[in-house]
Amino acid sequence: MQTVIIGSGNVAYHLAKALVEINCPPVQIFGRNETELQSISEKLKIPYSTKNLVYSDIYLICVSDNAVENVSRLIDKKDCLVAHTSGSLPKDVLKGNYRKASFYPLQTFSKSKELDYSKIPFFIEAENEEDQEILSRLASKISENVMESTYEKRKYIHLTAVFACNFVNHLFSRAKEISDFQEIPFDYFLPLIDETVQKIHEIEPKTAQTGPAVRNDRRILELHEQLLKDESLEIYRTMNHSIQKMYEL
Repeated sequence: MQTVIIGSGNVAYHLAKALVEINCPPVQIFGRNETELQSISEKLKIPYSTKNLVYSDIYLICVSDNAVENVSRLIDKKDCLVAHTSGSLPKDVLKGNYRKASFYPLQTFSKSKELDYSKIPFFIEAENEEDQEILSRLASKISENVMESTYEKRKYIHLTAVFACNFVNHLFSRAKEISDFQEIPFDYFLPLIDETVQKIHEIEPKTAQTGPAVRNDRRILELHEQLLKDESLEIYRTMNHSIQKMYEL
């Protein structure tokens, strides 16, 4: 089956690359940003357009959530399957007289970072069993982890991902601000970060918790608060309160 990727951002690039790697290259990558489309086209050898959508069996919409509905209206074909890649939108956000679905890859994407696509979970939702099978087969060529998921379940999958990825990355950014301010190379903290992440492959996160909050070490907690101000102090207090509440300290 032929596939068109709509979008030129991180998700669009990586899904296009994943399809190329399984020898099912998209017949077109379509979008507004010609500079980004041309870059993807040159890297992956995929035709691109900013004006005309070619006919395809499957269209994968890889744009920001607030653009999905408007972009979906650009597809005027009837005998096709259209899926968005959002973790937080229902398939009914797609507006057109075609079959609708969701094709959600659970990963954080950056164009500059290589990924092992076989490890990325895909969550599939379609209007009928036949389309569910079509998208599941496609995802299974890319990944070892493919499962069916309703919109209600997918909302919680996306919420969990925000806690586990976006919030954690923001804390890394705040930590780097502190280390930079004290002229301490952030690279020195990477082994600690790596061990923290690796540990939860083997131990439940709640069991793996360490630090002054879970020990209820008031001296260290108060010392740290004296070193912080503004938003970082607020984050520090909120996180410690959450930890202590979880362990009923």
